Amino acid sequence: MEKVYDSADFGARDALDAWAAITADAVMPTGFELIGTDTFDGCLKVASLGAVQISAMSYHSFRCLRTPKLIRKADPECFQVAFMRSGRHVLEQDRNQTALRSGEIAIFDSSRPFETWADGESLLIQFPHAVLPLPASRIRWMLARSFPGAKGIGGLLADFLTRMEEDGSDYTPQDSIRLATVSLDLVTTVIAHYLERDSDVPPDSRQRALYLRVTSYILRHLGDPALTVDAIAAAHHISVRSLHRLFQQHGTSVRVWIRAQRMEHCCRDLADPMKRHQPIAAIAARWGFPRPPDFTRAFRACYDITPSEYRDRACGHGTDSGPQHERPVLEARASRAPDRRG
Repeated sequence: MEKVYDSADFGARDALDAWAAITADAVMPTGFELIGTDTFDGCLKVASLGAVQISAMSYHSFRCLRTPKLIRKADPECFQVAFMRSGRHVLEQDRNQTALRSGEIAIFDSSRPFETWADGESLLIQFPHAVLPLPASRIRWMLARSFPGAKGIGGLLADFLTRMEEDGSDYTPQDSIRLATVSLDLVTTVIAHYLERDSDVPPDSRQRALYLRVTSYILRHLGDPALTVDAIAAAHHISVRSLHRLFQQHGTSVRVWIRAQRMEHCCRDLADPMKRHQPIAAIAARWGFPRPPDFTRAFRACYDITPSEYRDRACGHGTDSGPQHERPVLEARASRAPDRRG
């Protein structure tokens, strides 16, 4: 994400006006006034994914108003889905009002007047009305209502938005297209779930959302050595055959994907100087390798190097490597690892 606003860059008298001007361009025109304070603290980061935009906001005690006049002045004709990370938020639109707590999700519409009172942090995904394949009349029912975002299907969207904010990667145009598709699939699935209109979600979107649900589940249980194909399929109420087919559509298998993720997490910990004191066996067990000999064999098969040699090189203790030693490319060698564990 690119930081486009930081109140520390402005004087106390100018900070709120600058916020209004920048958010008008980055999100939509709205009016602001401070509540119980004379100074404004805030930060705004944005990631543009074509027609989709993701924003990370922090702000301090203000009232935000989008009036019919502002809508006539400029309307991106978008829905916004907000995930509340912390603080207090009250949202009012279309005769609905909700007091949002941390971990909750709400949807609102740029084409209809709304009012908010906000203090805290939120993640926002914004997308055009036209790209959502669900009845507009039903979506209006959801405006300014709260939905769970800390678990279940809402939690999957919240996790995706959080990762987007934390990820410092530079994305190519093709990456942005894929991420926009993923984000819209997630939003569509979440909204359809709460509308009880799952059958309205296009089959391709359902499959992509299911893949994200499954991979998110695997990452949450990555350290469990009992994580198996059967257990994953049962947790998602699908057959083992369907699970295999789902991963085949992404050019891999369930077991290979799990093994690659476990190895990647082990590599990160082994290369972390702050974890230098932790035994290699403890790191391996944390990520689903309870037997040290199995881990050593699997690691060598992936990297042509032992875990201890990798740690020494990554931390700058090898004879021919400095602190900036480049980590081996996991994807190029993961298929060589023995596939004995699900």
